[in-house]
Amino acid sequence: MMYRSKFHPTSILITGAAGGIGAALARVYARPGVHLFLGDMDAAGLAALAAECRTLGADAQGTEVDVTDKAAMAAWIKAADAIKPLDLVIVLAGVAYGAADQEETPEETRRTFAVNLEGMLNTIEPVLPLFRQRGRGQLALMSSHGASRGFPIAPSYSATKAAIRVYGEGLQAWLQRENILVTVIIPGFVETPMTEGNDFPMPFKVSAVRAAKIIQRGLARGKPRICFPAPINIGVYLMSLLPRSWVDRWVAWK
Repeated sequence: MMYRSKFHPTSILITGAAGGIGAALARVYARPGVHLFLGDMDAAGLAALAAECRTLGADAQGTEVDVTDKAAMAAWIKAADAIKPLDLVIVLAGVAYGAADQEETPEETRRTFAVNLEGMLNTIEPVLPLFRQRGRGQLALMSSHGASRGFPIAPSYSATKAAIRVYGEGLQAWLQRENILVTVIIPGFVETPMTEGNDFPMPFKVSAVRAAKIIQRGLARGKPRICFPAPINIGVYLMSLLPRSWVDRWVAWK
């Protein structure tokens, strides 16, 4: 049986939490009665964020952890769940490389696949048995409108975000029968440390705070997909209707 009313999690784990959308989500969820388990490799950023969330009334703990370390991720998730059984796990940790005038290196390509895909699996795999034991839980996976096709600036980023979207969609139907919700988040451009160095146009960019509020509302409703902002949603749809050769010429900025 799926949730019939809004889902109000009280034990939330977030990867990639120290900045950007992750930090904004931590602040949005921070309130009395909520446990926040925040993971990232930025120890100083985590400490400051956890302290801020505690001033908002939450019980917040920051853990320096690398999502590509399978054993460390499993240990962290197990320890967090032992403190307070997890309701919601938000998989945000990700990287992107490349620029309009510079290709991503082979090392950057492999790093992107490791963090974005292996990091996702290293988070999901320890969580699912816990959710299944309790017969409930919610997973949120971060894809991107950049997954709509392979973009030349960062082809590995597009590829990994496409894989996350399709994997999440497959999990949705599979886990629904076990009362486990899976949401795929598909944002456009968001003001974060990852995007601030981009040297190409980013139309309809929204703030991390705005993005976090949209995501929180969508997760509370158990939406299978959260796409924003609306103009980008429309633009991506229209692009899908155009001949591929036209789109290839348009996106080949270099």
